[in-house]
Amino acid sequence: MFETLSDRFDRIFKGIRGRGKLTPADIDDTLGEIRLALLEADVNLDVVDSMVARIRDRAQGQELSAALNPSQQVVKIVLEELTVSLGGETMRLSYASKPPTVVLMAGLQGAGKTTNAAKLAHWFKKQGRHPLLVGADLQRPAAVEQLRTLGAQIDVPVFSETSRPTRVARRAIKEATRTARDVVIVDTAGRLAIDTELMAEIRDVSSAVRPHYTFLVVDAMTGQDAVTMARSFDEALALDGVILTKLDGDARGGAALSVKEVVGKPIAFASTGEKIEDFDTFHPDRLASRILGMGDVETLIEKAEEAFEAEQAEQAAARLLDGTFTLEDFLEQMQQIKKMGPLGNLVGMIPGIPKEARDAEIDDGHLARIEGIIHSMTPAERVAPDIIDGSRRLRIANGAGVQPTEVRQLIDQFSQMRQMMKQFSGSGANKVAPKARNRGRKGRQRRGGRITEKGPAKVPKAPLALPGLEDRVGGF
Repeated sequence: MFETLSDRFDRIFKGIRGRGKLTPADIDDTLGEIRLALLEADVNLDVVDSMVARIRDRAQGQELSAALNPSQQVVKIVLEELTVSLGGETMRLSYASKPPTVVLMAGLQGAGKTTNAAKLAHWFKKQGRHPLLVGADLQRPAAVEQLRTLGAQIDVPVFSETSRPTRVARRAIKEATRTARDVVIVDTAGRLAIDTELMAEIRDVSSAVRPHYTFLVVDAMTGQDAVTMARSFDEALALDGVILTKLDGDARGGAALSVKEVVGKPIAFASTGEKIEDFDTFHPDRLASRILGMGDVETLIEKAEEAFEAEQAEQAAARLLDGTFTLEDFLEQMQQIKKMGPLGNLVGMIPGIPKEARDAEIDDGHLARIEGIIHSMTPAERVAPDIIDGSRRLRIANGAGVQPTEVRQLIDQFSQMRQMMKQFSGSGANKVAPKARNRGRKGRQRRGGRITEKGPAKVPKAPLALPGLEDRVGGF
């Protein structure tokens, strides 16, 4: 969504980067370009003027004149003010001392309210909570059925009945208490536009359940209309936060940069895809960093921690360092990487990646072809790929639906990676962490031709290379 804005900021900062001194004229020119970039991104005019004024005050004051590198200080100031416009701090949820904690979902029809109710329930489950979904949208045909389908996917019960929305909501609270559900998420009816009937119904439901949190689901693709709509809902309901959907779209992103300053309510969560997992807490500082092309290491680490089993990763790292890493291990690691999301998104989170690499088309289907090749191998071939000759290569290629040259390329690159890590293990790694490597070998034994561990291997994490990936992202 913010690709165009990121490109503009990249060009703006490239023009001042490396200068030992910035004159008032340089600052004025830079701020003019920043203002134009934000307006073209459909950011609210008042928000743009406020942000530019804050940057100007700081850039013309003592903060910049005392800096050793004024151009870097300007980037730092823009980053901090962009973070402020996005909300400043991450919204933290607290829970009712006497469960359940009640969450009311509001929004217009088509914004993704029902889907995001299920996504929010899934998020609560990951926090160790036991949510209950409530189908109080009795206006839209099949809305409750859609919620039941989504609830079944994430193993969260759904309560609803043929009645009035207020009665459904009240009875849902009793059901949650009876079944020891500590979070209740109420999905309400939406309309194609804001009207008095919609607001009256939502107010009645809100009065019936007295929610701890009222979240407005906003479609980020609607631009400034989303901000206007959020303001109207806040006047009627006193919102606690906004859930911004479709942040993976190709709109200009003005809603995300405007809603906090205009409405005064933070963006609590962001939805970045169609899958249930494509939903998480909104972090203003991380998004600001990504907009300015600085990556997002914290999110990358969190995704890796969710996808990778720690003990399994440590054992794989130990085998990689001592040269016993097999294609079977590589397949397991690659499948875990796929859980982290599309490769293009992951590349965008890595700091220091050139713009050309971030913009490069990364073929996720390449991973699928590698998986197919490895799945077409016998267990013995995965452990010892050196035994793969011409006839075996042809058989594997036919089984995977690829050319024999792709099989050869995978084996060659895998062998090079394993040899490189073995050499590293024999030189720098031994000097850096000999005790850790010895612990990694402790309790090793062979089972069925593969080396396993009796206990977790305490070794430094080694980077995992993806054959062919470097050719697709500019050789990073």
